Amino acid sequence: MRKEDKAQVIESIAAQLAETPNFYITDIAGLNAEQTSKLRRACFEKGVVLSVVKNTLFANVLKASETEAHKELLDTLKGNTAIMYTVVPSAPGRVIKDLMKEGFEKPVIKGAYVQDCVFIGADKLDELAAIKTKEELIGDIISLLQSPIRTVLAALENKENASAPAEEEAPAAEEAPAAEPAATETAAE
Repeated sequence: MRKEDKAQVIESIAAQLAETPNFYITDIAGLNAEQTSKLRRACFEKGVVLSVVKNTLFANVLKASETEAHKELLDTLKGNTAIMYTVVPSAPGRVIKDLMKEGFEKPVIKGAYVQDCVFIGADKLDELAAIKTKEELIGDIISLLQSPIRTVLAALENKENASAPAEEEAPAAEEAPAAEPAATETAAE
């Protein structure tokens, strides 16, 4: 590869990192054409950009990065490497988990940079797949905040429902004592 071509590839990778700050470094070696096609389709459906890169070129991008945490991932750049770029932090992890349920042995996570945190090793897959987006976290917080309000409203509604039948029974209770004195008068005669 010519020096000019390498510079263009490095610029392209750097631009992709700027556009999608979360990325997974994976190993997809050994997948056959059908499996690779299925992986690419699954990535496309989840908004994940899959790119096979040369380790040296990606290492140059990480070294030049202003993000110090990127440099921690340099040791993961061994063997065949594919990068999964994403805006949704858990999307690549979910894609990998779904493929593993179908019997795929790869892709295997070597490392990841997600939400300003570094993850190294395949054992981080469950953790990565469970990461929530900012919108999901906001939704969870709103649900938690609404929960006490719903509880209070439900209690008030139950109280109103409980008091409504009691009011209906009260007039019936008043009628019963009126019937009793008539019965005592009849017994006295």
